[in-house]
Amino acid sequence: MTAAHKNKTLATFLAALLGSFGAHRFYLYGKKDRRAWLYVLFFPLSAFAGFIAALVIGLTPDERWDAEHNATSGRPSDSGWTVILIVIATFGIGTTLLIAAIARTFDLLYTGGAYG
Repeated sequence: MTAAHKNKTLATFLAALLGSFGAHRFYLYGKKDRRAWLYVLFFPLSAFAGFIAALVIGLTPDERWDAEHNATSGRPSDSGWTVILIVIATFGIGTTLLIAAIARTFDLLYTGGAYG
């Protein structure tokens, strides 16, 4: 019996866009995945975890991806440039948000929020 083919590009996109809700984990492992529900439970804290998951999924080689998620699907993955563009956008957005969070934290800690 062949299993459904899990698309690496779609998983990367879901992690980048809806990763803070665990959408990529629900796509890959289904509703019974406990870690997916942790993403939902700790939504505000899991925003950066979604970006990291998108980077990890997107940078996984196709052969390793197929061994983990598509061993019985009978189709090889061929992600192409789309997944790389998603990884680049995720890296840029995630880095910008991280720097903004660090700057805001220092503003609150050292000036009491005087600059915003």
